[in-house]
Formats: sequence, C-alpha cells, structure tokens
Amino acid sequence: MKLIIGSDKSGFTLKEAIRAYLDEQNIPYEDMGTQHPEAPKPFFEVAPMAAKMLQADPTRQAVLICGTGMGMAQVATKFAGVLAACCESVYAARMCRAVNNSNALCMGGWVIGPEMGVEMVKAFLKTSHTEGLEEWRQAFLIKAAETVRQIDLDHRKGDGHV
Repeated sequence: MKLIIGSDKSGFTLKEAIRAYLDEQNIPYEDMGTQHPEAPKPFFEVAPMAAKMLQADPTRQAVLICGTGMGMAQVATKFAGVLAACCESVYAARMCRAVNNSNALCMGGWVIGPEMGVEMVKAFLKTSHTEGLEEWRQAFLIKAAETVRQIDLDHRKGDGHV
C-alpha cells in the first residue's frame, strides 16, 4: 500500500512532520504537495489530485491537510468512492476507519500539533473497517457501507438523493 499525502500552505508544517514519521518507518507515500511553503498549492488543487488517485486504486489511502481539514474533506468527497473524514483526535481517526471505512484522513494544520497528527496517522493506517467492533455491529456496518455506496451512485446519477 502506498499512501498519498498532501497539504496546502496552512497544512505544510503538519504534513512535513507526518512525512518524517513515514520516512522513519519506511512507509511508502506519494506527496501531492505543497512541496515548499513559498510555492503553495491550494487545497482545491491538492484534494482533487489525491481523490483521483484514490479512485484509480481503491486499496490506497490518503492523508490531506489544510488549515482546518474541512476544505480538503469537502473537495475530496466530491469524487465517487472517496470517503474523506475530517478528524481532530486519535479516536476519531481510528473510528473513521473502523466505522465509516474512510479512505482519506483530513486534518487541520491550525488545529492539530505534529505529535498528535502523527498519532492520528498511525491510528488511521493500522485500523481496518469494523476492526474491534462487536459481531452484530460489524454486520450492520458492512451492510451500511453498501447502502451508502448506493446512495452515492443514485445521487451522482441524479436519482433524487439531494
């Protein structure tokens, strides 16, 4: 699995802390930018590039960082199959995978410190869908994921879900 990471200028410092952790752990990743704070890419350019990569390979995951995480999440979720979650805690980062099967963790560089951000990435990467949940909840969430996928498809076709 090769991770996708990206940030705008507001998320650059946090992205660099996460890159250092990934390098230290020999976790492969592709950095969509911002590469240097003096030449920033806006969130609305980074998020679509990462989202298209997630669409091309559904086994991949992404970590996207802007000022609050919300801009990245809002843009990334516009792409079919991308389930982006804006998180502000390790618990939320773990549960967005376990419960919602999110494939993109979005964080805010103005909100999350480097150490917390690294811990959130660790939780996000090591957690699988339904991991650690009761059997009845696992079955419910697997069915829920199918329903959510159908809602997304219906909405994209214009079949009434607004």
